[in-house]
Amino acid sequence: METTEAPTKKYTVWIWILSIIIPVAVAVLFTVKIPGVARMGFLPPIYATINGITALLLITAVYQIKNGNRKLHERLMKTAIVFSVLFLVLYVIYHMTSDSTPFGGEGIIKYVYYFILITHILLSIAVIPFVLITYVRGISGQFYKHRKIARITYPLWLYVAVTGVIVYVMISPYY
Repeated sequence: METTEAPTKKYTVWIWILSIIIPVAVAVLFTVKIPGVARMGFLPPIYATINGITALLLITAVYQIKNGNRKLHERLMKTAIVFSVLFLVLYVIYHMTSDSTPFGGEGIIKYVYYFILITHILLSIAVIPFVLITYVRGISGQFYKHRKIARITYPLWLYVAVTGVIVYVMISPYY
């Protein structure tokens, strides 16, 4: 592994391009409905499960690195990234084939739901560059910088994964 800063500099532009393109593409794709395709109502529990698995992968990866198992930590983090991408693909497919489900709860639970949903959405956008920067610093051997930003990335990403499951559980009775 190379330990200079050169590898991260060459990825910086790509990190920012992806950090902008991904949320914009998701927002645009939300407006697209695929004609003639049946509603894919089976997807929400699948992508909620993927969010839950991602949360477990993140927790396990942190445990592994704290116990000195760098190789397993790296594998778990790569798997968490793959699961996050898989979640995003299934989430977009669902919304391209199905109308959004309105939350049917009333009273205080409605405000709790929307608070969790809005923070989940905003942080899912904000975490993208953090995940990418953290990953590049790790694979390029810049472990001091990797640890420094991972202390921010980890709780953000874990919050997004866990609240994704919570949002699903809260809205599932209204599907």
